[in-house]
Amino acid sequence: MGGSVRVAITGAAGRMGRELIDVADSRDDVEVVLAVNRSPVETVSGVPVSDAADLPELLAETDPDVMVDFTAPESSVAYAAACAEAGVGVVVGTTGFDEDGHAALDEAAESVPLLHATNFSRGVAALRRAVREAVAAVPDYDVEVTETHHNGKRDAPSGTANTLLTEIDDVRGESERVYGREGDQPRTEGEIGVHARRAGGVTGEHEVLLADDHQLLSLTHRAGSRGVFAAGALDAAVWLTDRDAGRYDFDEVLDA
Repeated sequence: MGGSVRVAITGAAGRMGRELIDVADSRDDVEVVLAVNRSPVETVSGVPVSDAADLPELLAETDPDVMVDFTAPESSVAYAAACAEAGVGVVVGTTGFDEDGHAALDEAAESVPLLHATNFSRGVAALRRAVREAVAAVPDYDVEVTETHHNGKRDAPSGTANTLLTEIDDVRGESERVYGREGDQPRTEGEIGVHARRAGGVTGEHEVLLADDHQLLSLTHRAGSRGVFAAGALDAAVWLTDRDAGRYDFDEVLDA
């Protein structure tokens, strides 16, 4: 692959859209050739922003290599379908998909390379691997998962928290999950407590707590800025360019 990767960014006026545009501007390996948003906005950091309703026509006009999308499930599905029709690769960081949403992404991946991840932080990737090792080392410990995000985040628990829960289940076997905790009853053996907090402008924090009667182990990741997610997503866009059609994940980027 020669030259920089031509990138389209959806949700350009949102938190992650703005971060992606700013981080892309600091890199030599990517170029933002298209930015779209559902609500009207003229520019973001000097980049012209077009109406997302015109995405199919805009993809044909600007010819990006990859679209990077952090929006909402219903929008992501529509954008991925447009990219599949246009032959444009897709990086999706949106979370909260239901079964139909994942099926729609699978359908798009039949035509173009598509990479979906619940988190594009290399630190969270390290956390996931550490959690697997810790749970295997102390299989009888109680486990609680807590995530904290800004007050505008829609899905709860977060996609990253759900990914961590899957990692735990892969090691221990599927466990009962208790979302929040209230009432008058003791903790049951093997359950996993799951807690979602929403406050202020918190970028993202995830903690996996493991404890028995004598010891407590806490594994935590805190994101200092959205730039870490934007950088990882753009790394994924560069990696995805010229790949064959199919479904990919962020671990493949990290292991490359």
